[in-house]
Amino acid sequence: MINFTGWWKYLIPPSVCNLLNSSTIYANNEVSLAEVDIYGFDYDYTLALYSDALNTMIYNTARDFLIEHFKYPEGIRKYDYIPNFAARGLHYDIQKGLLMKIDAFHYIQLGTVYRGLNPVPDEEVLRLYGGTHHVPLHQVSGFYGKVSHCGPKVKQFMDIFSIPEMTLLAVANDFFISNDIEYDPEHLYKDVSVSEAIGMVHIKGYMYKWIMQDLEKYILGGDETYAVLHRLVSHGKKLFLITNSPFSFVDKGMRYMVGKDWRDFFDVVIVQADKPHFFNDCVKPFRRLDGNGDLQWDKINSLDKGQIYKQGNLYDFLRLTGWRGSSVLYFGDHLYSDLADLMLRHGWRTGAIVPELDLETKVVNTEQYAQSLTWLQALTGLLERMQMHRDSQSREVLQDWLKEREELRLRTKNLFNPQFGSIFRTCHNPTYFSRRLCRFSDVYMASISCLLNYDLSYTFYPRRTPLQHEAPLWMDQLCTGCMKTPFLEEMAHIR
Repeated sequence: MINFTGWWKYLIPPSVCNLLNSSTIYANNEVSLAEVDIYGFDYDYTLALYSDALNTMIYNTARDFLIEHFKYPEGIRKYDYIPNFAARGLHYDIQKGLLMKIDAFHYIQLGTVYRGLNPVPDEEVLRLYGGTHHVPLHQVSGFYGKVSHCGPKVKQFMDIFSIPEMTLLAVANDFFISNDIEYDPEHLYKDVSVSEAIGMVHIKGYMYKWIMQDLEKYILGGDETYAVLHRLVSHGKKLFLITNSPFSFVDKGMRYMVGKDWRDFFDVVIVQADKPHFFNDCVKPFRRLDGNGDLQWDKINSLDKGQIYKQGNLYDFLRLTGWRGSSVLYFGDHLYSDLADLMLRHGWRTGAIVPELDLETKVVNTEQYAQSLTWLQALTGLLERMQMHRDSQSREVLQDWLKEREELRLRTKNLFNPQFGSIFRTCHNPTYFSRRLCRFSDVYMASISCLLNYDLSYTFYPRRTPLQHEAPLWMDQLCTGCMKTPFLEEMAHIR
């Protein structure tokens, strides 16, 4: 057998290097900023990014709530939060108590199925799912990630806030299994979920209190938020804010990041909007709040600068502002609640905030990743070309290559997250999360501060990624993305 070790260096095109930058804005669709006159923003994980300390607080409080209010075993309290266990976009089989990653074609990625804190063997996964690792569409949660009331239930976690929820589910499952305690996984899910323990953190306002009491500990990137808003307004752009968070919470956070006059940046401010319902029904009218956040009773006939509005709906918003179509670009972190309806129903431009890009691009830039992926692709090509050789020696070589290929897949996955790998890819396919990201966002980025790297007349062009029957004849397809780095030195003057 020929030893190909080290050949990966000769397989990488000479123009490819660690050019990816976490400040890049990536395009799924062509977007010209010159045509965008109105910029809209969500608040949580869009204007305000939060530190990992917030996930720890959410987890600890929900865990203690399970023990103290639902009388769960005291032993669960011994489990501390595991920061790098779960990842956004995973699916959870409520009836089986399994956390897993599913690809864009509804196939479970074997090796990423966890019962509690332990991986489930591939053979058992196949047995549990009727001899296949495919999850039918009707078993997956609905369009907005909500679980149906009847039939099999597989919940997708698309929210950054859901990471501590997934970890708590895994921990509680692990405790019961490790101690051989009989339990119903469906009851556990209900007790942990947004309707109970995790929901209590949000509904009772604990999260808001923690952040408001220690803004410096929890809020990241305030200076850059100010820089983005100031730059947009100074170029004559109109800004608006639509958030589900309450006014007192948003006000304190924006004062910390932007200053006491933060409302001067925005033409319209809407709080407690109840997204996604804000975007897809026309039931709730707008209510106005006074400077203290108290409800007023006047009928809303216009949305005025300097005022604060509560609830409402997009249909009235469009009627009162006249802001329509591709002249509006709205940024949010939740693909369903923030972006899907705007893309599918209303033709707005959408920008997804994906903080995980920061870590993922750092991994992609490492030599270890380049080595693993390049040799993995080369092995796959060799397998494809040589599989027709039927003699015993060739079959033995092919089996060795298949084994090495699986080892490389595992090594590449572990570079991102030892349990679940990249949030964007399974072994080779896009993830379910990645598919939705491409469907519901025109552009995506790690944070809104990425806008500072681009002129406001810049046009984002999606890479013409070759279809399976097309040849990659254009140079930048040799390594998709390497040419997508913003020209930081040339753009430095706009910061």
